[in-house]
Amino acid sequence: MKVLMFGWEFPPHISGGLGTACYGLTRGLAEAGIEVTCVVPRASAIEVSPRVTVVDGSRITTGATATEKNVSPQVTPVDALLSPYMAKEDYVMQQSTGGKSGGPSWQHYGRDLFAEVTRYGEVAAALARDTSFNVIHGHDWMTVPAALEAKRLSGRPFALHIHSLESDRSGMRLNEHIYGIERLGMEEADHVIAVSHYTKGKIIAEYGIPDDKISVVHNAVSRADFPGVQLPSGAQSRKTVLFLGRMTAQKGPDLFLQAAQKILERRSDVYFIMAGSGTMMRPLIEEVTRLKLERHVTFTGFLRGADVEAAYAGCDLYVMPSVSDPFGIAALEALACDVPVIISKQAGVGEVISGCPKVDFWNTDLLAETILEVLDDEALRKEIVMTCARELARETWRRAAEKVIGIYNRLIL
Repeated sequence: MKVLMFGWEFPPHISGGLGTACYGLTRGLAEAGIEVTCVVPRASAIEVSPRVTVVDGSRITTGATATEKNVSPQVTPVDALLSPYMAKEDYVMQQSTGGKSGGPSWQHYGRDLFAEVTRYGEVAAALARDTSFNVIHGHDWMTVPAALEAKRLSGRPFALHIHSLESDRSGMRLNEHIYGIERLGMEEADHVIAVSHYTKGKIIAEYGIPDDKISVVHNAVSRADFPGVQLPSGAQSRKTVLFLGRMTAQKGPDLFLQAAQKILERRSDVYFIMAGSGTMMRPLIEEVTRLKLERHVTFTGFLRGADVEAAYAGCDLYVMPSVSDPFGIAALEALACDVPVIISKQAGVGEVISGCPKVDFWNTDLLAETILEVLDDEALRKEIVMTCARELARETWRRAAEKVIGIYNRLIL
């Protein structure tokens, strides 16, 4: 079976859980013998598996030129300024610099985020003509135009994989254009894949998609991707609590800081690390300065690769206070590094790990109490890790891939 997949990121270019999930699922599909051609904007040299071809969407010409010359994917770079979690404002900033700090604007970019998404969809036309595949697999709203164009040209079935919804990212301030693209994609798709039952429920309630058109496939984690980091002697001389995620309202970094403040009002032997980047980072730094907590709260900025594992290894507890999180793969990564976790009740990852404390995102008083309880009880920390480890052992990318393959088989019958 051959799959044409429109995804976003592969290592080392990862900006969040969506890239990690795309990589893990694709690797699982390859291990199961599926041939995958994955189109990603602005890819670099990437090695995934002998069965996986990663196509850089920036190197495919589109429109009349592509039709007339019947070009291959290695001709004429046409960068796509798209990445997961991108907002309109992010696109404007990227477009003004050509995606490079201080660089000139590139005239071939779309005039706005939605025009660029449409232009990325034109890549599908070139691929659908020249690529052999049995099924189309798209990840989240930005891939919908591309996947629908591939479906129109090929007549092949299309599965849309939902990792995050506009209501998750924006709360009550929905971007109606993005919501419309999401809804169109789910209505036109032959099947919808949700990363959690939490997300499936939202899809039914907010988009009116029938229950039997949606399958849940949980994300996973590979412990082999976290071989262990040897920290310098004395690196963990005080209790350290980690937030690692996008600095956006969806992930609740402000709630993490509120809990930290409540703890630091009672004791001074706890250290808080906030790792990640996003629109809330500057206000949070200013709030830390206003509260005079600079000695107890550190911002690392965005981390990737070995630095992520080092952040997990250097903490005693990982906290994920998400306001609305379809999954939350970072919690699994922390556990894979033998770090206990506390998650919000509004995170889909709670469906696969029952052995960790769960707190309503808005209850920062209880969150602070729970953090202290876990920090002060070594036996409890070990119990959380051991219980969740048994649950993690059942959740593998190969298992997720087999569920997806079952969906593919039903679609192509």
